[in-house]
Amino acid sequence: MSELKLIHTYKCELQNYSLEQLRYISEEGVWSIGQMYDHLILVTHEYLDNMETCATLNDKQPLGKTEFGEHLYKIGGFPPIKIKLPDELNSPPNNSDSKDDLISRMDQVILRLSQWESKVENINPNYKVEHGGFGWLNAREWYDLVGMHFRHHLRQKDRLEQRLFK
Repeated sequence: MSELKLIHTYKCELQNYSLEQLRYISEEGVWSIGQMYDHLILVTHEYLDNMETCATLNDKQPLGKTEFGEHLYKIGGFPPIKIKLPDELNSPPNNSDSKDDLISRMDQVILRLSQWESKVENINPNYKVEHGGFGWLNAREWYDLVGMHFRHHLRQKDRLEQRLFK
């Protein structure tokens, strides 16, 4: 499934939740569905910012991905594990957006992705920005990471919905 189609599906599924369901936190340390959406939106903009930076660079970067980064792109996505970020990167996402806010923010993500979909191939693959865990990524890799990240959170979304609809 393409990145855009997957993200459209996420956006459409926002219609299925009431505001209370979006903000429901089943236990401490577990995000609400709204927080998961907030996280996805923020991280996508970060990835796209890095992709756009690649488009403005003039210097080739000879360094490549880390071992984990190589593995991630080889298998085409995150392994089916929970990933815990370091505490300084792990502040809880926003849990106060309305459904309309989240839909609007998802529309912005979709717009940005669609604007770059045809341009990303034309960016020199040797122009790279460093990712803290995966190493040096080029524009295509940053773009592809968006879809990998949304697919990774499908499992979390299923778990959160099970808690919600039980």
